[in-house]
Amino acid sequence: MIKKHIPNTITLANLSCGCIGIVACTKGDLALASYMIWLAAIFDFFDGFTARLFKVSSPIGKELDSLADMVTFGVLPAFILFSIQENLISGVLSYVSFALALFSALRLAKFNIDTKQTNGFIGMPTPAAAFFVSGLVFWPSNSSLIGTSSSILFISIALSLLLVAPIPMLALKFKDYSIRNNISRYLLVIVSIILLVIFKKQSFPLIISFYLILSLSVAFMDKRKQG
Repeated sequence: MIKKHIPNTITLANLSCGCIGIVACTKGDLALASYMIWLAAIFDFFDGFTARLFKVSSPIGKELDSLADMVTFGVLPAFILFSIQENLISGVLSYVSFALALFSALRLAKFNIDTKQTNGFIGMPTPAAAFFVSGLVFWPSNSSLIGTSSSILFISIALSLLLVAPIPMLALKFKDYSIRNNISRYLLVIVSIILLVIFKKQSFPLIISFYLILSLSVAFMDKRKQG
């Protein structure tokens, strides 16, 4: 009886991270907000893992997971972008950052009713966009990536559009562990580890950028094989 509540409890822990992260943004602690995204991602993995392990998957669990992801991987990274933008230039332009939250909601709603995203994604998954934003916090404030209002504006719009773009994206779902059938997934894992070791907290924008390029390359090659 207790086992059926474990996945939903973990999902609520994910949601709690999102709430704490938003409060951290309001207090100017963007590092803590980013840590909450990373911690939430761990909870997001384990809620599905435990549901499958205990065979207690349920419709309410699926809906709860989307609601938690909306806050943690949609609203929270939008708040982070808004906070960075406010430090550069305050005003109406800063609110464009919340486009990320709006498009995250749209992406999650589409994902819930789409039966074609079982082995891969169509459009960038919300955690990937959130990880990209979380790493920006640790880049130097005078860097070209986050040093200008226009760069944050571009990132906000680009990530928002990528969430709903009809682009096939890789998912780390292994049907088997052969290199031949999973070479792109192994490449993603290896390059991500290398970037993480070299750049540490600053690595996530680079990792997600590589993920996007790799996904586009795989989609292009698959299309050439089919045509």
